[in-house]
Amino acid sequence: MKNMNFNNLLNSLINNKDEFFQYLRAKFPLFHNSNFFFRDLQFGVKGYFEKKGILLSYSDSEKLARLFSEKLIEQNIFVRLSDNAWKINSLNYITKEPGDPFKNIQLGGN
Repeated sequence: MKNMNFNNLLNSLINNKDEFFQYLRAKFPLFHNSNFFFRDLQFGVKGYFEKKGILLSYSDSEKLARLFSEKLIEQNIFVRLSDNAWKINSLNYITKEPGDPFKNIQLGGN
């Protein structure tokens, strides 16, 4: 991938982070003060752009996720726990009711 396109993709994530987090939230549990892991972010980035018709290689999605995570740390949305994990620091994802947030979700299977 060309650097110019790569920078455009990173800027797209930064400028549309609310939309990106809504996409992530549909795929992964996102809660204020919960842990979030690098591979979830990487595959979230890859899937988000695939929905927009942009195919990323594994290595490009990894690089883009790494750069995006640094921006999220700078904005205090992610708090670094390790090189591959963060705590989500966003009141947008606080649970409104105590208890199991998945209790009303019907799971597939028997």
